[in-house]
Formats: sequence, structure tokens, C-alpha cells
Amino acid sequence: MTSPFDLTGRVALVTGGSSGIGLGIATALAAAGADVAIWGRDPQRAAAAAEQVRGAGSGRVLALSCDVADEQAVEEACAATVSELGRIDACFANAAVSAVAPSFAELTLEDWRRVLAVDLDGTFLTFRAVVRHMLARGGGGSLVATSSRLAASGQPRAQHYSAAKGGIVSLVRSLAWELGPHGIRANVLLPGWIETPMTEAIIAKPKVAERVLPQIPAGRWGQPADFAGIAVYLASDASAYHTGDSFIIDGGYALH
Repeated sequence: MTSPFDLTGRVALVTGGSSGIGLGIATALAAAGADVAIWGRDPQRAAAAAEQVRGAGSGRVLALSCDVADEQAVEEACAATVSELGRIDACFANAAVSAVAPSFAELTLEDWRRVLAVDLDGTFLTFRAVVRHMLARGGGGSLVATSSRLAASGQPRAQHYSAAKGGIVSLVRSLAWELGPHGIRANVLLPGWIETPMTEAIIAKPKVAERVLPQIPAGRWGQPADFAGIAVYLASDASAYHTGDSFIIDGGYALH
């Protein structure tokens, strides 16, 4: 009997797949047998990530340069992915930027729009392009967005980031409602304290470790590899009846 977690013959797209959580997801999907498309803004980093992902499995791996905040770039990258790999069965909208302002009163409109353009607009544009493909192709599919624990808790001086991540949760729930009849499911990941290039500067601060680590029951920072299991599950037939859900991946931090 074939394992429900076997992704052989499936095609998965991962935005922001050049590093961090996205790279962890892409690597896990490839190891489970999927063909994987990695989108990243930096073509060299995307190509390097693709080489790493190829070493995890035997499927095809495609690297494309794409700024998810650019509507035309997203449409072209989606078309190129389908052209090269034949289809998209699972889409992980993971690309994001983060920023902290000196204070909310000093948060500029430019910075507000920059973060929302990538994190929220980019998720919308990516999902819209992929959903159009899935609807035209038929057969359903899986949409997975990366939000954050801050979608629920918020963060001082990062209202733009928190707002974008909260918007992603609402977007995913709305997609689950509308697209369920078409066999397309939508779920969202809410990472906690994960050690990635985006967070390494703050995690490296001794005061942060002293304050945060005791509040994580798992007793450590999360790693991109900690998203392997949930990524494969959500891309596989094992999650065929699972939609509209939020998965907290934080080592138990939300319990404190």
C-alpha cells in the first residue's frame, strides 16, 4: 500500500524558499518525493537553495527569481512553474519581510506599505495565481500560508508585520470557505521563535534568550526542519479533509 505521505508525482511551490522556514519546507517536500519550485527574490540564493533541495530527493527542482509583491512577476513565475513542472498541486506562500519601528508613532507609511506589500499582498497574489491554475486544471489542491504567532499576540513597534500576519489568517479562512467545493483546501502555519536568517540577530541577544527560552516548553529555538512533518502532511492526501485550520508550531510557547 502506498503511503499517504508519498508525494511522488506531485508538484509543490514554495515562495521564500531560499532560506529559513521556506527552505526547510522545500527540503522536506523533495525528500517525500515531490517536484519543487522555489521562488526567491535573489536568483543566486534561489539557485543555491535549489541545489541543496535536489540533494534531499530525486524529483525535479526549479528555482525562479520572483518578487511576490510584483503582480506581473508573480503571474509570470506561476506560468513558468506550470510550464516547466506541468502543474502545481500544493502552494506554500511563505515569502516575508520583517521590520521593527522605533515606535508606532514613528512608523512611516512607506515602511507600513513595504511590509504589507510582501507579506500580505504577496500571499494574495501568489494564491490568486495558483488558484486560477488549480480551478482551470481541476482536481483540487492545497494552499498553505506562513503567518506568525504575532497574528494573535501582536508586537510593539511591529504593528505592520503583525497586521499583515493577521490578515493572512483571515485570508486563508476565507479561501477555505470558498474553495472547499472545488477540492482546494487552505491552511495556515503560525511559527513561534524559529531560528532563521530573519530572526538570528534578535535570538542572538543574551537578554532575549534569558527571557524567552524558559517560556518554551520544548526548551530550544525552533528550526526550519521542524516544519517538515506539517508541510508533507498538508501537501499530501492525508490532509484531504483538513482545511481552514491554523497550526501553531512554537514548541509550546503559546501555553505560557
